[in-house]
Amino acid sequence: MNSYLVRSGNLRKRLTFQVKSTTQDELGQELNIWADLFTCWGEISPLSGRELIAAAAVQSSVTHTITVRYRAELANPQAVAAMRVKYRNRVFDIHAGLNEDERNRVVTLQAEEGLNHG
Repeated sequence: MNSYLVRSGNLRKRLTFQVKSTTQDELGQELNIWADLFTCWGEISPLSGRELIAAAAVQSSVTHTITVRYRAELANPQAVAAMRVKYRNRVFDIHAGLNEDERNRVVTLQAEEGLNHG
């Protein structure tokens, strides 16, 4: 089976892709706001986990591979790396987006959950 084909049964999680915009509050301070860009079906697979001790608190992070069907919004890898994915109450920061075999069929995202929520 080719790597660019995905069985539709594997794409069973409803994912929301978000982009960050900056605005100012009434005092002139910058606020980062995440706005929904699009929603699609995808698959989330955990890869590895780690724990960090920062500021006397334990923080954990898990890296994931997220697989979705290709969309035009995912064509620019730099724009994709600035996005995040929400699944229910979980937030995944995208580090990279790979257009499998450059066939515009499947995009594999390298993402991290746990340390940074935007």
